[in-house]
Amino acid sequence: MAKDIEVGREGEFHDKDYHDPPPAPLIGAEELTRWSFYRAIIAEFIATLLFLYITVLTVIGHKSQTDAKHGGDGCGGVGILGIAWAFGGMIFVLVYCTAGISGGHINPAVTFGLFLARKVSLVRAVMYMVAQCLGAICGCGLVKAFQKSYYTRYGGGANELADGYSTGAGLGAEIIGTFVLVYTVFSATDPKRKARDPHVPVLAPLSIGFAVFMVHLATIPVTGTGINPARSFGPAVIYNKDKAWDDQWIFWVGPFIGAAIAAFYHQFILRASAAKALGSRRSSPNI
Repeated sequence: MAKDIEVGREGEFHDKDYHDPPPAPLIGAEELTRWSFYRAIIAEFIATLLFLYITVLTVIGHKSQTDAKHGGDGCGGVGILGIAWAFGGMIFVLVYCTAGISGGHINPAVTFGLFLARKVSLVRAVMYMVAQCLGAICGCGLVKAFQKSYYTRYGGGANELADGYSTGAGLGAEIIGTFVLVYTVFSATDPKRKARDPHVPVLAPLSIGFAVFMVHLATIPVTGTGINPARSFGPAVIYNKDKAWDDQWIFWVGPFIGAAIAAFYHQFILRASAAKALGSRRSSPNI
């Protein structure tokens, strides 16, 4: 048990008990017997399906509206800003809706980072990733079913490394972008932060949605912005073109590395340094 120390208005200190939640079981096979586990998997599947459906439709709609060869207006469409808002806004909505059921991951990289931090078990992590990838495939399948004439013509919303950028640049963009996202997830959902700074309100879904929005603004011109292996895998399966598959590894390796770095940074640097600072304050004769 650790205690957080609060400073009162007149300078006095108050101890506030704080318990770190216990780590999740490493394997967690017992979860397979619980209905709440399967309910969470269904929530991840549906959330990822809706995420890909809305965002891929936005991407294809923008390209069709700006295609001058087919009567589009080069200055029309929602633009990069609108696409970024679609991704960030949907994450905000879906995390808000599913956080109380599954944790609102909607992203294998987020799930991987939380597994490394022992926030979820291996069984839950694997099943979430499978559900997320299947949801992404189904979401893109719905887009193709409803807009078949546009889907293949405008790239199917698939992530590909843009012309003029090296593989290293694309991989770096995915690593840093995913780091920003997963670091935000850890910070916004840290229970110790709420105990330590109760005067600072944190709406986690909004923070996470804004992180997705900002990363998209920066990296859409480079990779189309993956930072979510399911988001890249679903369109690649339905679009099924060589370029999308050739670059697919970037959208798995990059996000997983970024998620691992974010988990290490938050859990072993920020939280560890906070614990040391707390210990030194306790030992100080002035407290």
